[in-house]
Amino acid sequence: MTANAPFDRDLIDRRRLRAAARGAGGASFLLDAVAEELAERLSLVQRRFALGVELAGHTGALEARLRGGGQVERLLRIERDARFLGPGEGVVADEEALPLAENSVDLVLSPLSLHLTNDTPGVLVQARRALRPDGLFLAALLGGETLHELRAALLASEAEITGGASPRVAPFADLREAGALLQRAGFALPVIDQDRLTVRYASMFELMRDLRDMGMSNMLHARARRPAGRRLFLRAAEIYAERFADPDGRVRATFDVVYLSGWKPHESQQKPLKPGSATHSLAEALKPRR
Repeated sequence: MTANAPFDRDLIDRRRLRAAARGAGGASFLLDAVAEELAERLSLVQRRFALGVELAGHTGALEARLRGGGQVERLLRIERDARFLGPGEGVVADEEALPLAENSVDLVLSPLSLHLTNDTPGVLVQARRALRPDGLFLAALLGGETLHELRAALLASEAEITGGASPRVAPFADLREAGALLQRAGFALPVIDQDRLTVRYASMFELMRDLRDMGMSNMLHARARRPAGRRLFLRAAEIYAERFADPDGRVRATFDVVYLSGWKPHESQQKPLKPGSATHSLAEALKPRR
């Protein structure tokens, strides 16, 4: 662990592995939706990729959607634990220390893992270095107002009961911050956009069960080490229902998925426009250069 690392990544892995072992597939809905969207966005690129790499997908959902399609001839998965790897090609490594040579791959995919890395700028720089010139980086991460309802309910409950508060929901980058990360990493023609997914649950506790299975429940190193009292969570559930319930009693949870794409610089690429003059759509940005 590096100094000031916000996330306990070993804890995240343990929770995901436990969820997989007991067959808790319901919590994979978010990864399934993102895998579908990333595959669709990749299909807009009228190009074949000889070698692609998937970073920490951990369920294989994206690989399953790309398998047999022909656009990615060979896909290598990189996972932190061998138990996340499927039947295809894979290697056990940390995406914060990629075992990839410079200019060695044509495509890097990252489905919902970047927001749980402790050195996101470093991961992006390594991905850009590993790409061949004019190679594509395509990723999704949680950002924006993700889980703002849960954060508000827990903070209000803890402040009411204890007079203080400890971090229980991870911070998420907004669109501007995500775009700045891509540019700092040296990607050309960066494109950033966001989809909002609102999921409804019977209660806050049902949401928290899904988050635990995703490895996203209280995984901060700065989390309170003493177990929170039952009273705190019961009160938080009441506040959640008071503020964020629909007329039928089910509560809402927001997931903002930020999609990023960028290219390894190449002389054939169009030159960046002046600030404020961008007029290209995502589909246009993903078209291959000739």
